[in-house]
Amino acid sequence: MSTSSALISQSPLLLPQNKEKTIYDGFITVQEKDFRLRIILPSDHQLKHARLQCSWQLKQLLHGYHHIIKQRLQHCCDLASFMLELKTLLEVALKNRHEMHAAPPPQYYTQLIKEIESLGWDKLAYIDTEFSTIKLKAEDTSGREHLITVKLKSKYPAESPDFTVDFPVPLVISWTQQSSLINIHNQFLAALESLKEFWDVMDEIDKMTWVLEPEKPTRSATMRRIAIGNNVSINLEVDARHPKMLPECCLLGADHVVTPLRNKLNTNMHLWNPECSVLQNIKEILEIEFPIPANHEKTNFSMECGICYSYRLDSAIPDQVCNDPRCGQPFHQACLYEWLRGLPSCRQSFNIIFGECPYCSKPITVKMTVKKS
Repeated sequence: MSTSSALISQSPLLLPQNKEKTIYDGFITVQEKDFRLRIILPSDHQLKHARLQCSWQLKQLLHGYHHIIKQRLQHCCDLASFMLELKTLLEVALKNRHEMHAAPPPQYYTQLIKEIESLGWDKLAYIDTEFSTIKLKAEDTSGREHLITVKLKSKYPAESPDFTVDFPVPLVISWTQQSSLINIHNQFLAALESLKEFWDVMDEIDKMTWVLEPEKPTRSATMRRIAIGNNVSINLEVDARHPKMLPECCLLGADHVVTPLRNKLNTNMHLWNPECSVLQNIKEILEIEFPIPANHEKTNFSMECGICYSYRLDSAIPDQVCNDPRCGQPFHQACLYEWLRGLPSCRQSFNIIFGECPYCSKPITVKMTVKKS
């Protein structure tokens, strides 16, 4: 049988579109399903340089098989042989997709309902219509409610589920074929208690200070940027496993305000008391009182950028401040960087840009932290 006859026999819906037979367009049929396909061959008809253009359904089905297709193009002697190989590959892909999305047996649903009843329906926050995604809720001893999302596999409980939690550290759940939702919930409760001290520390900071960043802290967030005064703040990075130890600290603001605070931080660091909270320790070491939300307007500590006139630029807030005490205008780092770059008098030394403040014309600098494209 000639190559053309073999191709027609294998793929009668795939037809040449030109006399040179370098372009084929049509459909490939697998398991009574038709998939649109276009094959473009070079003038020498070498398959290894062929290009395949697929419909979105075919692309989706062949996702993850690209290296096999490339291999088949390299080794097949003609287009008919390749189409036969492609059909075989598609049959495997369809079978795998079917197994992946196959409905669990009836016993799966029966067991799941029994486990939820044993655990208690009050612990169930959500379950989807396919009974594959479950959210369980629990309270720690401080009364905070937490959720764990459990994605079950069709071979549950033989196959371990996937877990998602809003934790600052990875959650490790031990799992055996005898495990159940009760085991998950109990391990979840134990993990909550191990992080209780961390959340107590962060909740005190959130309640007793003006938190500038993040705007809406999640339970997994270990960083807080706290207002000290106008355009002066401190960035704290708390260790979730050792929440009462000295966190990473970074003071932000004008040099004439930040330098004395930085000196106190370095000098009084030995006074850190792990028996006290992070907030209490920072207050005593810096010898300051943080502005209390009930006594201040947040706008006092969230001045707009003097260049773009907005407070938030993407997720960033103004963290560059003019060092002249009579000015003190804040800027976004990105805005100030672009402004200074456009000045004729601008100069650069290593990664620092030197120029003049847009408001008072006093010297001002900014570090280059521009992301590489």
